[in-house]
Amino acid sequence: MSGLRKGDKIFVAGHRGLVGSALVRQLARRGFGRVVVRTRAELDLQDAAAVHAFFAAERPDAVFVAAAKVGGIKANDTFRGDFILQNLAIQGNVIGAAHATAVRRLVFLGSSCIYPREARQPMGEDQLLTGPLEPTNRPYAIAKIAGLELVNALRQQYGRDWFSVMPTNLFGPGDNFDPETSHVLPALLRRFHEAAVRGDAEVKVWGTGKALREFLYSEDCADAIVHLAETLPPDHFRGAWSHINIGSGAEMSIAQLAQALAAATGFRGKIAFDAQKPDGAPRKLLDSSALAAVGWRAPTRFADAVAETLRWYVAQAARKVPA
Repeated sequence: MSGLRKGDKIFVAGHRGLVGSALVRQLARRGFGRVVVRTRAELDLQDAAAVHAFFAAERPDAVFVAAAKVGGIKANDTFRGDFILQNLAIQGNVIGAAHATAVRRLVFLGSSCIYPREARQPMGEDQLLTGPLEPTNRPYAIAKIAGLELVNALRQQYGRDWFSVMPTNLFGPGDNFDPETSHVLPALLRRFHEAAVRGDAEVKVWGTGKALREFLYSEDCADAIVHLAETLPPDHFRGAWSHINIGSGAEMSIAQLAQALAAATGFRGKIAFDAQKPDGAPRKLLDSSALAAVGWRAPTRFADAVAETLRWYVAQAARKVPA
């Protein structure tokens, strides 16, 4: 029997992150009772010796590689060296240790930024390495491409039943709301919420507002990942690559996003766009037809997902817990 099994010991690397925490919840809902996690204090994934010792002791049957250093445009462009160095170390150590201990099923989480800046839209899996990357997050994208190729190479050479997933822009409970390092949706959600509470007359948004983005609720993404881990047969991937896109299939402009978040938070002031700030890639929409073909579509309405994310953030802020 291939795929994820109910009795498997499953290691979720990065279980405190946005997708990792959603994966832990999703696995519990589906009846997987042997989930193993470690905090950064307990296991530094940048420490190769510690990671290999952990795998040798625990011997997981399956691994979800959700651990990564992540951030929005500003963080990616400012800390370029940190993003590539830390991500290469984390994924290399975890995937290398999984290979050394013959983990049966592994899923590596990439990012839609692996695709070229001017990729054909919507972006299919075959668009990988067909053109230049978006300059602002190129180091992070290259690190993710390296992880994807590592999984693919080990699959081809050693017959590992492993694959990668390429999620679109994600958001949800457990997201990073730090205004300096967060992605666009949580950053704007916090900004509009705080502006609404203060009664501000205006909120400024980076860029022209014209860039198009696709968003997916993190709980839905985790549902898709576990579905794939359970159901994809070992011979599913027959081409040059072994990754599958995970998206909602819907897109909106940053201006439309700002309007939706203003409405969700009750902000009634002016939305001003700062065209001197970068837009990033002009459009990022994934072709998720391969995912639909194996029986999965996003179940949660965008407005409901935003409302749940806002409730989580407000509850965290009320307890004065760093979000």
